[in-house]
Amino acid sequence: MLGEIGTRVLLKNSRVRVWEVELQPGTAQGWHLHHNPYVVLCLSTSPCHMDWLDGSPARHLSETVGGSVYRPVSPVHMLTNDGGALYLNRLIELLDLGEEASGDPYFAVSGVPAEAGFEQAGEIPTKVVVDEDDVRVQHLTPEAGESYTWHTGAYPAVVVDLDLSSPDVTYLEPGQSYTLPAKPERTSGFNLVELRYYSKPRT
Repeated sequence: MLGEIGTRVLLKNSRVRVWEVELQPGTAQGWHLHHNPYVVLCLSTSPCHMDWLDGSPARHLSETVGGSVYRPVSPVHMLTNDGGALYLNRLIELLDLGEEASGDPYFAVSGVPAEAGFEQAGEIPTKVVVDEDDVRVQHLTPEAGESYTWHTGAYPAVVVDLDLSSPDVTYLEPGQSYTLPAKPERTSGFNLVELRYYSKPRT
C-alpha cells in the first residue's frame, strides 16, 4: 500500500496542493507515487537518496536552501534522510497538469500585465532557480528590515517563506500583490513560484 507524498498538507485549492515534507535524520518518506507534476522548495537541507520500486539505481540528492527543482509525474519511490540534520521542504503539486486537474478552464485576465514584477525600482536581490515553460521559481533574500512588494502577472503564484520560525505559504491569483514581511534578521528568504502554464489557454 502506497503512502502520502508528504507529511501534511499546508494549502489546497483547485489549482495546487502544497505539502510539507519533514524527515528527521535516518527517517524515510515511505513508498509513494506522484500523480501530478510538482515543484520542490528546500527549507532545510540534509543528504538524502531516493529508492525506486522498479529497482532502478538510487538517486542521491544534495539540495540547497532556497533552491528548487521541477519534476514530472514520477514512478513509485521513497525518500530517505541519510544525513544528521533535519530535511524540510515544500512540495507544490500542479494539479491542472496532472491526473487531478479540476477541468475548470482558465483564461488570460484582462488588465493584468503578462509578467510578474516588483513595485520597487532598482536592483532586487533575486535569483531565478527554475525557469521552465510551465513554472518559474525565483529566490529572493532581503536584508534585515527590507521589504518588497511583488505583483503577479497573468498567472497565479505561490509565495513560500523559507524562515523556519514562520514558514508561511501564500497562494496569489493573477494580478494580486504580496508584500514580503520585513524580518529583524536576514533569513533564508523567499521563493516566488510563478505558475506560467496558466497563461496558456486551456479548455
